[in-house]
Amino acid sequence: MAGNGIVRHPQDMVLLLKAAGEVTRLRLLALLAQGELSVKDFTEILGQSQPRISRHLKLLADAGLVTRHAEGAWAYYRLYREPASDGLVDWLTGNVDPQATELLRDREKLAALRQAHRDRAADYFATIAQSWDKLRNLHVADEAVEAAIIDAIGSELVGQFLDLGTGTGRMLELLAGHYENGIGLDSSREMLAVARAKLDEGEVAHAQVRLGDITDLGDYRGQADLVMLHQVLHYFDDPGVVLGHAAACLRADGRMLIVDFAPHDHEFLRTEQAHRRLGLSDQQVEMWARASGLNAVCRQKFPSAKEGGLTVCLWVLEPAELRNVKGV
Repeated sequence: MAGNGIVRHPQDMVLLLKAAGEVTRLRLLALLAQGELSVKDFTEILGQSQPRISRHLKLLADAGLVTRHAEGAWAYYRLYREPASDGLVDWLTGNVDPQATELLRDREKLAALRQAHRDRAADYFATIAQSWDKLRNLHVADEAVEAAIIDAIGSELVGQFLDLGTGTGRMLELLAGHYENGIGLDSSREMLAVARAKLDEGEVAHAQVRLGDITDLGDYRGQADLVMLHQVLHYFDDPGVVLGHAAACLRADGRMLIVDFAPHDHEFLRTEQAHRRLGLSDQQVEMWARASGLNAVCRQKFPSAKEGGLTVCLWVLEPAELRNVKGV
């Protein structure tokens, strides 16, 4: 199959059609149209064994309909957005009856599964709200990272700062002298209680925190000069979707800062601390950014001094159109 997405051989088209032309694989494609999912997610939703699901996914991957990303002991899949396969998947999912029993049940199970993931993360946050900053210090060289964040923002005062997944409000507190108005969103009431107390203590009157879902940001669309995602994306099944919602909040000349872990193999963070992703690679962040109309203009890494510690990464993203105007 050519790199420009044109199918040049009949065999390629037959391969695509054969891969998509089976009920289970069609269900998998329909689910992936809702976002990135793991093999474990598919087994729970479809009620089929892991080997069987993996075989179906391999056929889809071999045909160029999906892409696979290994992450520790797990593997995540997403639709391969390339013209030939993309058009076929869009046609299939757009013409099949969405109320068909199996597809309807799959979507209901997917919604329940994702809600369970969110509930688990919320429960975790509720249990560690008071010690969240201390816990983060065990994994992150905070001083170096925070200095880099301040340096990335620069000396010019930011108008509207939107901190998504604000947690204890540390970013609102740290950057208090760098923005005119700050809003922190989080889904944990316990975290917000801590954040409010810290902001009150620090007399940060120009910032507020709100209970909210950072995948439902319609009220903030196009309003932010700076959006922050600080140690947030690894808690989501599909970080690209979250990044897309966050990007929609940016003004035309806004910027986004992402702080998260580099890829690692500490499975306990998934099993014990509700992490859905074992770190994010540069390639993943750049791919998600491009899909959201952004470009990565700066990347920095901060390895831990501890043996077996985690590396923290800082990415600065800007709208692609702004970058083109600058001639970068």
